[in-house]
Amino acid sequence: MSRRINIKPYTALFRIRFTNALQYRTAAIAGIVTNFAWGFMLILAFSAFYDANPEASPMTFQQTVAYVWVQQAFIVMFFMWFFENSIFEDIESGQVSYDMVRPMDLYGRWFSMAAANRVARAALRCIPVLIVAFILPEPFRLALPGELGRLGLFFLSMALSVGVVVSFSMLIYISAFFTINGLGSRVVVASVGDFLAGAIIPIPFFPDTLRVLAELSPFGAMQNMPLLIFSGHLAGDALIRGLILQVFWLIVLLLAGRALMGRALKRVIVQGG
Repeated sequence: MSRRINIKPYTALFRIRFTNALQYRTAAIAGIVTNFAWGFMLILAFSAFYDANPEASPMTFQQTVAYVWVQQAFIVMFFMWFFENSIFEDIESGQVSYDMVRPMDLYGRWFSMAAANRVARAALRCIPVLIVAFILPEPFRLALPGELGRLGLFFLSMALSVGVVVSFSMLIYISAFFTINGLGSRVVVASVGDFLAGAIIPIPFFPDTLRVLAELSPFGAMQNMPLLIFSGHLAGDALIRGLILQVFWLIVLLLAGRALMGRALKRVIVQGG
């Protein structure tokens, strides 16, 4: 007989963590100010680039503006540097041994926690950023996609993007079982991952070889896809291929994470009492 998976504990945990994360309003306000400052800085830098050589860009200026503002609105959902420090602390302190005996799958528990915190913190920040971006004067104003279907595909791609980001982050959490201190590797992975995901500059601006490698990697299935869909840069077959690639990497990373988790839990040793 097939084993039924009860998702109720994980959805309940998601709601609890989501509600708790909504309480960090002061941090959200500080984040909103940072998002505005960084967004304006990026747009002004791109504006200078377009003024100097408008024909050299693979994206129109309005597409780039949309990319930047939507990125800043949902930045916490996408960026690799947003880790759950409590997970690392539980592993390093041995507290994880209590989680292992809970009647809940550890991988599912951590995944729900990480996803809920990202979505909740983005929910606190996105509305003020989007409201201001929609009322700015041209050419710095954010415009909605012209087609309703594109907006729906954006939300679908954004959900897949969060899944890919969290499942990739799960590999980093699980790797802490095999290291004494994984701070260095987390910094390197977050820096390289954010760059290859298009967090610093959009992937279409990369040199051709690097662009292709980034697009085919799991990083290209993160913020790159929903932002390019919203901006209107992706359309037709390229858009469909991008969504399929997101689904592919989500499945691969989930399977890899569960396999690594199984291996890690077989060798856990907790000292002390």
